[in-house]
Order: sequence, then structure tokens, then C-alpha cells
Amino acid sequence: MMDEKNTNTDELKEIPELFPDMDKETEENNAQSAFAPAGAAPVKAAEPTNHKMTVAREAEHSLGMKKKGLIGSICKNTLLALLAAFWLIPILWLVVTAFSANPGISYTRFFPEKWTLANFSRVLFHPDSVLQYGRWFLNTLIIAIFSCAISTAFILMVSYAFSCMRFPGRQGMIRFSLILGMFPGVLSMIAVYFIMKSIGLTNSHIGMIVVYSAGSGLGYLIVKGFMDTIPVSMREAARIEGANELQIFFRVMMPLCKPIIVYQIISAFLAPWSDFVFARLMLNSGISKDWTVAIGLYNMLDKTLIHQNFAAFCAGGLIISIPISVLFIIMQKYYVEGVTSGSTKG
Repeated sequence: MMDEKNTNTDELKEIPELFPDMDKETEENNAQSAFAPAGAAPVKAAEPTNHKMTVAREAEHSLGMKKKGLIGSICKNTLLALLAAFWLIPILWLVVTAFSANPGISYTRFFPEKWTLANFSRVLFHPDSVLQYGRWFLNTLIIAIFSCAISTAFILMVSYAFSCMRFPGRQGMIRFSLILGMFPGVLSMIAVYFIMKSIGLTNSHIGMIVVYSAGSGLGYLIVKGFMDTIPVSMREAARIEGANELQIFFRVMMPLCKPIIVYQIISAFLAPWSDFVFARLMLNSGISKDWTVAIGLYNMLDKTLIHQNFAAFCAGGLIISIPISVLFIIMQKYYVEGVTSGSTKG
């Protein structure tokens, strides 16, 4: 037993020799604690120099990351600025050309040598055999308004049926309509043309309205997603009060769906307003007074007419963009709200 005690004592004495720094720090802390006032917090041991080096490395690393982030941000913004310039320069050229006194294309100057409003005056108030802009504008407006109203009604009804009603085959119809929506509309152009020709609706504004609005119900997905976010309890409360489906649709759902209705109206109006492909296919009689703005402006760029009508073409393009731009600016708040709300659930 005595030998074991001596062995333990010798081992304890060897510990300070193995860790001299620890022993010195302990003595310094004890000395500082001895002179500390009563009730004072115990003195912490001094941080080792390794910690300071680690902090310095972290600061240097952070500074390097900030520099890399700044360089990356500059490169991204430069690229975006170049892309914006490539996109905006042609538009700017069309705008300034609309005010040019030269009726044709200028290949030597970007900005016109002389500025004038004569092109706008010719487009709006001086129709001729080539340029009947007022008639084209009226045709386009009629087609767009009726197509917009019918398409919006179809989509709202289809969305309400799929979102708020339960009936056999509902899921199958939703899947089938989604599959059909994956195919672009141009694939059906020839078939649509021959169907409309067989019933005598080619070269007709009524036929154009039918083409734009007949298949619009397949575009129900975003509106349905918005309706899915409306609590079911509101419809159930209306049913308890004795409301039928038609009353629930008009008095409960429609007021709550105002943002998505605005989105749908703008989308449905924009499609026929700016369309060229279907309009060119359907209105092919060559009678100028039946054309839409898109067809009329396109024919102004014929190689025999472009040098006398290009400035007027630019003026007509600016005028046709004004109504939809004003409509979008006025309803922008509801448009954005409708898009974001309708995409959260589908």
C-alpha cells in the first residue's frame, strides 16, 4: 500500500513538468483572483494567440468573398445591360423613325434629320388604297372585345366547375385537358381553317371570334388555382342560406376572384389584339377593309411599298401598342396579384 501511494505521488509531481504552460496560467489566475475584490466575477484565462489568428483568417476570407461577390455582381449587371440594349435599341429605332420626315428606311442615320407628326396624321386621318388604319383598328377592336368577353366567361365557368364542384370523371377531364394544352395551337391551324371554310366562316370577323374563343376553356388552370385558395366554408355558408350554384358563382366567387378576372381579361384581350398567324390564315380574301391591324401593317412592308410607308408603319405600330399599355398600367396591381395567387395552388 505504501508503494502504491508513493507511485501516485510521483505521477502527480510529473504533471506540471508535462504541461508547464498550463501550470503557469493557473498560477497567474490564482494570483489575480487573490487580489480581486470580494464578489467580483472570476477572471477568465487569456485567449490563446491561435484564436486571434483564426479570427484574422476569417476576416480575410470574408473580405475575399465580398470582393468575389462584387465582381460577380458587376459582371451580371453588365451582361443584363448589354441584353437590355440589344432588346431596346430596335424598339427605340422604330419609335424615332415614326417621327421621321423621311417616309422610307434610313440606313445612314439612327435619329431622323427632321422630326414630324405627319406620319401619325396620315395613319389616323388620311386613309388611301394602301393604308386604311382606322378601319383595321376598328376591326381588331371588335374582334378583341368579343373574343375577350367570351373567352373570359368560358374560363371562369370551367374553372368553377373543376375547382368547386365534384362529379364523376372530373379528374379524368382535368388530366385530358392538361394533355391537350401541351400541344401548341398552330398544330390545329389547317384543320381549323378547313372546318371554318366548310361552314362559310372564313374571311369573316365572326369566324375570327369563334377561332379565338372556342378553345379558350382549356386555359383554366391559373384561374382554377386561384379559386382553390378560397375557403370552402364560404360556399357552404351560402348553401346553408339557400343559395344555388348560380348565386354562389356570381355573388360569392366572382367578387373574391376580382384579381384573377383582371388577369384573364388582359390575357384574353391581348391574344387577338396582337395575333397575326391565325388572322392571316382566316382573312385571305385580299380585301383591305376586312383586315386587322397586324395584317394591314404587314402588307405595308411589301418590297414595292416599304420605301414610301415604313415611317407610317412605325407610327401605326406605336398607336396599336397604346391601348394595351394603358390597360396594363391601370390594372397592373390586380394583374400581378392574380398571377401570384393563381400559381400557388393548382
